[in-house]
Amino acid sequence: MEISVEPWKKLVIHEVIEYKFDDWVKQIAFSTRSSGGAIPTMQWTNGIVFSPANFPTTNATVEEQLKGILHWSSVSFAIKEKFEKQIVKENATINLVDVSVNEIFKELAISLKSQSKFTNSESGNGQ
Repeated sequence: MEISVEPWKKLVIHEVIEYKFDDWVKQIAFSTRSSGGAIPTMQWTNGIVFSPANFPTTNATVEEQLKGILHWSSVSFAIKEKFEKQIVKENATINLVDVSVNEIFKELAISLKSQSKFTNSESGNGQ
């Protein structure tokens, strides 16, 4: 038996949406209250909080994945230098998961930080 590990070759993101962290938390808190109150979870990697949106699984997306190419319809992100397991604001709780061990997410964080409008300015209290 042969076992083959074939890492992803490329991640294609079709839309990047950046928020100030506090503004995004307020938006998520409002959406959570409006939709029934489940606790949302966001991913954190090396100073970036992000949430990807995938395309639905279709023949075309599966063909791309078999070639090693992932497609995300969008990724929303904000600068958040300090990791916290939970954020409680606006009467809502948001969980953060540290996914820094994932190489794709590490590279994504570097790329998003480099194009951030808020990296070196007031980042909406991204702490």
